[in-house]
Amino acid sequence: MINAVLVFNNSGQPRLTKFYTQLDTSVQQRLISEIFTLVADRSSSACNFLPLPPLLATTPSAAATPTQPHNDTPSLITYRHYATLYFILISTSTESPLALLDLIQVFVEALDRLFENVCELDLIFNFEALHATLGEMIVGGVVVETGLDKVVRGVREQGKVKKRREVGLGGADGLGVVGGLGMGRGWR
Repeated sequence: MINAVLVFNNSGQPRLTKFYTQLDTSVQQRLISEIFTLVADRSSSACNFLPLPPLLATTPSAAATPTQPHNDTPSLITYRHYATLYFILISTSTESPLALLDLIQVFVEALDRLFENVCELDLIFNFEALHATLGEMIVGGVVVETGLDKVVRGVREQGKVKKRREVGLGGADGLGVVGGLGMGRGWR
């Protein structure tokens, strides 16, 4: 099960926080801060999986007894860093980390198709489309769709995507200056 989906920019500002498990707001805020610190401090050559900080492991609802392990306990962070954004999934040990990396890839590719070279500002000003895209893929912490074409079609049918205005480099709102996440240029 996926317990949370988080998107941060390089400065640690959350651009998306979606929790599928019930947590107190204070725990969510501490978890968000700790996860960003852990992920941002890793080198680009490190693997994209790491154990969840002990913050959640000590909460009463997530605790497991030593004789009966609890498979719904959040235990894994899977992330990808694209240009200026970190895409992070918190999941249980029952989820395949490689499948989660693929899920992140499909999510970002769907956003790129919807916004035609997506950038951070698209996520800020079109949060409805961001949530709609995530909603097409994950419902209640369970992955329901990973087909890129189906996800994009579903979001477009909802009418959540707004076309951004084309502006030059001297545009008043600066959208013409911001580069996208780099889908067409070989992400890393």
